[in-house]
Amino acid sequence: MPAVPARRIVTLPGDGIGPEILTPTLDVLIELGDFEFEEHAFGGAAIDAHGTALPDETLEACRRADAVLLAAVGGPRWDTTDPAAPRPEQGLLGLRKGLGLYANLRPVRPLPALYDASPLRREVIADTDLLVVRELTGGIYFGEKTRTADAATDVCSYTVEEIERIARTAFGAVRSLLTSVDKANVLETSRLWRETVTRVGAEEFPDVDLDTFFDHLRAMARARRQLHGRVAGDADEVAEVFRAALAMAGASDGLS
Repeated sequence: MPAVPARRIVTLPGDGIGPEILTPTLDVLIELGDFEFEEHAFGGAAIDAHGTALPDETLEACRRADAVLLAAVGGPRWDTTDPAAPRPEQGLLGLRKGLGLYANLRPVRPLPALYDASPLRREVIADTDLLVVRELTGGIYFGEKTRTADAATDVCSYTVEEIERIARTAFGAVRSLLTSVDKANVLETSRLWRETVTRVGAEEFPDVDLDTFFDHLRAMARARRQLHGRVAGDADEVAEVFRAALAMAGASDGLS
């Protein structure tokens, strides 16, 4: 039989601790299989070297690769409020858009050794089995932005198609319960989100229980009572706050 070609992985060490944690990761992959690694500058490192957080050649290499391994991005060195200045996070958003990476899956399964490091009580987080599903390529992060001397805007926009595909991802990963978090009490995009998620669930996943909440703190209270199931979030700021709150269950994100 002809030899199977090695899988090509583009590595993006990025910034800060990124290069440090990437090295042992590659050591593990080398032991696990036959891979080819191709490293490219990304984030702040790419800004320093090329003047942009995501050079065209880096994005094209990622598109050709079998997988992309990103370590970390950003740091105070590149923080700025100048809208014209390049920022490391632009590389992350550009990579999401350029590769169509619309779903972020974050499992919450705390290790017993870290139970006491969490601000939540041991009996609350024991045996937690949760997956946070976050939409990545729509919403306010990718909406039109304006800036004048005395005002600024960030447009939050979703299409039905964008909501349907992330809903299917979340429903497809669920075992028993899906909790959808939005701000349907104040945001028109969230009302479209809730209507679409509810319809997709009823038409395509009738055996999955669906809860909807319009306040992330109420949803967090629910999660503290029952940390099992799947959570899908709409607007980036809502999903990010909720994800950070749930990180307490895993004693992660510096919340211990």
